[in-house]
Amino acid sequence: MELDDQLRRYFGTDDLAAVSPAVMEAGVEKMLVDFGLEKDGARRFGLWTLLHMLGHAPDLDVAFEDAADRDAARNFMDLMDRAGGG
Repeated sequence: MELDDQLRRYFGTDDLAAVSPAVMEAGVEKMLVDFGLEKDGARRFGLWTLLHMLGHAPDLDVAFEDAADRDAARNFMDLMDRAGGG
């Protein structure tokens, strides 16, 4: 799952600075739908991380049934916080 590909898929561009609020809202909504339908754990985690970076990720208890997945998501959030990105 390439970030640029996901940005183009959901927002029509890989430059988020060029995205209007309406396009951002529609893209996030589509991502949330795809996240809810996704069965592949790795793709689901990838969608969640992008949603997290955009400030729209579902809570961990809702997003991940598996404790290991929740721990991985917490580790990602910690890394983002340390990097100043979240």
